[in-house]
Amino acid sequence: MTSLVEELLLLAYDDATGRDRSGGFLEIGLGGAVVLELTMAGRLDVVDKRVKVVDGAPLGDPLLDDRLAAIGADKPRAPRAVVERTAKKLKPLVLDRLVGDGVLRHERDKALGLFPFNRYLPNDPAAEAEARARLAAAVDAGRAEDARTAALAALAYAMRLEKTVFPDRKPGPTRKALKAIAEGSWAGDATRQAVEAAQAAVMAAVTAATAAAAAGSS
Repeated sequence: MTSLVEELLLLAYDDATGRDRSGGFLEIGLGGAVVLELTMAGRLDVVDKRVKVVDGAPLGDPLLDDRLAAIGADKPRAPRAVVERTAKKLKPLVLDRLVGDGVLRHERDKALGLFPFNRYLPNDPAAEAEARARLAAAVDAGRAEDARTAALAALAYAMRLEKTVFPDRKPGPTRKALKAIAEGSWAGDATRQAVEAAQAAVMAAVTAATAAAAAGSS
């Protein structure tokens, strides 16, 4: 079965272009997905506003077990900090696994015939289609039938993926439904906060660079 982490990446990638459409924040979302996976498996919980490992037993998934061990070796931290630290260098690992499993295929291309970039295109679309169908059913019903779909809705809401996942639906009502399904998910809230913090940091960096360039040209 495809993991929550893999489902999120598949939904964030454009099937036609093979490019990430999450706005540059997919890695943070994947960190949130790992934390949610570990929480649903009974390995993590929030105690006194800090994430703690309550069961360190491996799950048999190398990626999840590696991140669980890292969280356990660290001091207890706030949920947002755990999501951010868990997210580091996660995206290429998930892409490589999906390519290795035959779900995606990796192609190299060049923009304008000069600048190389990577495409990750559907090779076996069944996993993504199943995740999208579950999420669509939850949005239509205003609730999720299972914790896994609720977690996926929380991540989609946190990353503002409603237009990417459902391009043919009105984004306002879709986002409202995702929010209702996501309410109560501390890992989902932590992911949203991490995304917002990253967006703010990017904007601050762009503003500073623009100001420096303007000052240099005056």
